[in-house]
Amino acid sequence: MAYDVSPTARTLMVLELIQNSPGITAEQLGDKLGVSERAARRYVAILREAEIPIESERGPYGGYRVGRGLRLPPLMFSTTEALGLVMAVLEGPRGAADPVENALGKIIRVLPEPVARSTDAIRRVSARGPDPGARTPDPGITAALVSYSTECRRITIHYRRHQDEWPMDVDPWAVVVRRGRWYLLCWSHTKDAQRVLRVDKITKVEAQTTDFTPPADLDALAAVEEHLALGWRYPIEVEIDAPREDAACWIPRSMGRLEAIDDTHTRLLASTDEPDWYAAQLTAIRSPYRILGGPEIQAASQALGRRLLAASTLD
Repeated sequence: MAYDVSPTARTLMVLELIQNSPGITAEQLGDKLGVSERAARRYVAILREAEIPIESERGPYGGYRVGRGLRLPPLMFSTTEALGLVMAVLEGPRGAADPVENALGKIIRVLPEPVARSTDAIRRVSARGPDPGARTPDPGITAALVSYSTECRRITIHYRRHQDEWPMDVDPWAVVVRRGRWYLLCWSHTKDAQRVLRVDKITKVEAQTTDFTPPADLDALAAVEEHLALGWRYPIEVEIDAPREDAACWIPRSMGRLEAIDDTHTRLLASTDEPDWYAAQLTAIRSPYRILGGPEIQAASQALGRRLLAASTLD
C-alpha cells in the first residue's frame, strides 16, 4: 500500500474489504492496508460516524461485517466487475421498459467516470436478440478492449483460430455486441484493413504507446452488421429502383451493404450460404429490382417466382 494514500481513500478501502470479506478482523484490515490494527479500528469508526452500519463480533470467529441499515453502502466495482455485470444483463432478453435495464442504467450513473465510460460504451453499442449458441468472452479481456477503445490506444492482441494463435497490431475502434456475440471492430495494421474479430477468440491484450483517431461519424454496430453480411459462399449484387433511404427500410443492415448509385437507384452487395432463404427476403423490396450478380441467387429467385405464380394460379 502506498504511503501517500489519503485517509478518505483508506476508509473506503476498509469498507470494500469488509463487504468482500465479512468477518475480517482489525488485524487483517491493518495487514491489507499496511497500517496498524489501531489505525484500522479508527477507519471503521469513521465509517460508523458516516452512518454506515458496520457490525462487529468478539471472539475467535468474530470480526467486522456490513449490517442491514436504512442506507445502502456505496457500491464499488472494478472495471472488470462492472463490465461483467453488463455482460450478464446483455445475455438475456431486454427492452426499453425492462426493469433490469433500468436498474443497470442507475448503477452505471453512480460508477466512477472511467468505469462508467467503459461499461456504458458496451451498453450503447449492442443489438437485441441473443443467439443461443453465442459464447461469453473473458470479462477481463473484454474490459481491457473496451478501456483501450475508449482511450483510443493502439494495442497488440493475440488471436486464436482453430489450433493456431498469432499476434495482431490493431486500433480498437469499438467492442460491439450483436445477438449475444461480442466483436471487436478494429483497423488491423498487420493486415492493413478493417477487421471484425470475435472477442472470445482473443487470448491476450497488450497496450502500445501509440494513440489513434477513429473514423469520423463511426456507426460501429452498422459497420459490424454490414461486415458480417459479406464473406459467405455465394456473392450477391442487386440493383434496386429506389433511393438508398427507401431501400434501407426494406433491407436490414445484417443482409448486406447498400450503396447509392444515384438519387433513384441503389446497389445491394451481400453474400449468403442459403440462396433460397435470401431470395425470399428480397421479396420485401417494394420497388422493381434486378439481380445482377450471383447465379445461385438468380436461380433461387426464379424458382421462388415460379412457385409463387403456381400458387396464385391455384387460388
